[in-house]
Amino acid sequence: MEEKLILTEKWDKTFLKSDKVHHRKVTFHNRYGITLAADLYEPKNVKEKLAAIAVSGPFGAVKEQASGLYAQTMAERGFLTIAFDPSFTGESGGNPRYVASPDINTEDFQAAVDFLFVQDNVNPEKIGIIGICGWGGMALNAAAIDTRIKATISSTMYDMTRVNAKGYFDAEDSKEARHEKRKALNTQRIKDYKNGTYALAGGVVDSLPKDAPFFVKDYHNYYKTARGYHTRSLNSNGGWNVTSTLSFLNMPILQYADEIQSAVLLIHGEKAHSCYFSKDAYGALKGDNKELMIIPDAVHTDLYDKTDVIPFDKMVEFFHKFM
Repeated sequence: MEEKLILTEKWDKTFLKSDKVHHRKVTFHNRYGITLAADLYEPKNVKEKLAAIAVSGPFGAVKEQASGLYAQTMAERGFLTIAFDPSFTGESGGNPRYVASPDINTEDFQAAVDFLFVQDNVNPEKIGIIGICGWGGMALNAAAIDTRIKATISSTMYDMTRVNAKGYFDAEDSKEARHEKRKALNTQRIKDYKNGTYALAGGVVDSLPKDAPFFVKDYHNYYKTARGYHTRSLNSNGGWNVTSTLSFLNMPILQYADEIQSAVLLIHGEKAHSCYFSKDAYGALKGDNKELMIIPDAVHTDLYDKTDVIPFDKMVEFFHKFM
């Protein structure tokens, strides 16, 4: 039986509501029994079965932010779409809260495909997914295991297992550095167990230090301003559990990326600090249905919400070609 969720019915997104689509809240469950909350966007005045897309991300965001904007915009272009909160976050279920998992969050995408597959107005042979930021890596992992997914787009992608295990730009890629991370995280486990609560790591900093790296400034400009702030967003507020990253140290998600047979489009900003994730992932992909699109001058968060930068026309063309 699905967990009963409390869903807000008011429009509390960081983007304006479109008059071109119908919107409603839906729920579905994954195979771990966690109930997920989603916003469903459906183009108006369409009678035939539709191609469908599930969207999630960025890592630490909620469906009221970038993923909802992507979903609504793609619905305006003729797709039935859902933007969902991953397990343990936002309006979705699962306890304890604020946990990420390379396995469960990959499963969340597959559960979204389950939901779309059985909708009466969806063509089950035309289902795709979009993953943004950290959920771009999860989307590729889902594409590697789920043969029902006909096409996958990752936008401004992070490989969360790589960045946790090796640090930014692989600067901490040593067994000694990983051992120190494991020691610190397992020490935190004992503290959490004794306290009966899970300490939060903290989201994006409230006040930027003058010497903050550019990518921290980039995130602050989105999550901590009116542009992208949301009360349920982990990055806008208290962040993930400190111990949430433990499993990411042990479970590389892109291990079988070279075996993805379905179509993949990776989109990244030229000036994004994270661009190396997409470039390296593209290098691992095989087949003539794989593409890397670099957006000139764009930084990481430009692909969160800047509709003049996000290549929606290209995304529509890609899905129409491969679904």
